[in-house]
Amino acid sequence: MKNVRLYMIFQWIFFLPIILPLCLIFGALRGALQMAERVMQQMLIDVVPQHEAHPTID
Repeated sequence: MKNVRLYMIFQWIFFLPIILPLCLIFGALRGALQMAERVMQQMLIDVVPQHEAHPTID
């Protein structure tokens, strides 16, 4: 049987309610910011006219 470290178990039980919500909040914020950046990039691609090379006769 493994040696159970009660102090480590106590630390996990004590700090998990603090760490878990922080991780969820920051992960959600990061995901929202990345999605907003993708939307802005796609909007710029769709709205800003792309200069196409048309051959001209001089």
